[in-house]
Amino acid sequence: MDLADIDVVDAHVHQWDPFTTPRDFSLLAKLMRFVPVSIDTASKLAPRRDRDFVGVPDAYMRPYLPADYRADADGVPVRALTHIEVEWSGRGRDAKAAETRWVADLPLGGDGPELGAIIGGGNPAAPGFAELIDAHQAASPRFRGVRTMVAHHPDPGVRPFCKYEGALSSTAFLDGFAVLAERGLSFEAWVYSHQIPEVTALARRYPEVTIVFNHLGTPAGIFGPIGKHTGTTPTQRADLFGRWRDAVATLATCPNVVAKVSGLGMPILGHPVPPRGHPTPVAQLLDRTAPLLHHAFDVFGAQRLIWGSNYPVDKPITSIAASADAVIQVLADRGGSAAELEQIFRTNALRTYRIPA
Repeated sequence: MDLADIDVVDAHVHQWDPFTTPRDFSLLAKLMRFVPVSIDTASKLAPRRDRDFVGVPDAYMRPYLPADYRADADGVPVRALTHIEVEWSGRGRDAKAAETRWVADLPLGGDGPELGAIIGGGNPAAPGFAELIDAHQAASPRFRGVRTMVAHHPDPGVRPFCKYEGALSSTAFLDGFAVLAERGLSFEAWVYSHQIPEVTALARRYPEVTIVFNHLGTPAGIFGPIGKHTGTTPTQRADLFGRWRDAVATLATCPNVVAKVSGLGMPILGHPVPPRGHPTPVAQLLDRTAPLLHHAFDVFGAQRLIWGSNYPVDKPITSIAASADAVIQVLADRGGSAAELEQIFRTNALRTYRIPA
C-alpha cells in the first residue's frame, strides 16, 4: 500500500510568522533576532515544561509558511491542507478572526497544496462568541469551525494550555457551543488523555456537531518520562495506556466524532528528541505508536479516521513522510484496503471539512 495514487489532504497544519503576527512566541522570536546567543542556549531560560513540549524550539522562533511546508512535505502527494489555528493573541474578537484573514491570503495553491479549510480560534465560553463566528465567516469562505485551547494536565510539570480543569464542561462553554450547532460548524477537540471523557460528554450533548478528536488525545508521557511524575516507570505508562484505551473506546461510540491520527510525534508524548536533521526512523516510530494506531483503527474504523501531519510541531521527532508511512504500515497490519487508505488520507477530510473534491 502507498499514497502514490491519492491526492492527499493534510488535515492538520500550522502556519505562522512570529515576526509579523501576534502569538505567544512572537515577542521572544523577535528578541532572538538581536540576541547574540544560540536558540538552544536561550531556550534554557524557558520553563522546563515549555521545553518538554516543544522538544526543539527552532520552528517556534521562525516563520512557517507555505514554502516551508512544501519543502517538508516533499515525497507526499498533498493536494490540500487544513490550517489549524495557532493561538493568535490580542484584545477583541477581531484578534482571532484576523488569523483567518491572514491564512486566506497566504500563497497556497499553484505548484503546492491548496488551502482546503481553515479552523479558527475561539472560545464558546467567551462573551461575543457568536459575533466572533460572524467575523471568521466574513474573513474567509473556507472557515469551517473552531479550536479552543482547553488542554490541561494534573501534573504541574506538563505544559497547560488552559488555566483550569473542566473547561469543556463549564456552563458557559456548553451554552456557547450551541452557536456551532446552529451554524453547522465543527469543533476541534485537543485535550490531554485524562480529559477524553469530557469530549465524550460534549459529543453526546451535541450529537449534531462534528467533533474532530485531535492527536488521539495526546497521552503525555506514554513513551517516556515527562513533567514531574508522568510516565516515569513502565508500570505508570502501562496504566496510562489502559486508561487511554478505555476512554477512546467509549468516545468512539459517539457517531459524530472523527479521530485525527496526528500528533503522534509530539515530544510531550515522551519521545527521545533526536539530533536536528535526523528524524526518528519509521521503524522506531512505528514500534512506539502502533498500539495507539491499532486501537484507533479498531474502534473508529477507517471511515472515521483522518490523517494530519501536525507540522511543524511534530518536526523535532519525525518527518511528514515518516508520519504518513507509519499510518500506512499499521493499516496494512489490520488488513486495510486501498479504499480504506484513501478514506483516511483523503475522503474523510474532504467530507469533514467540506473541501471540494
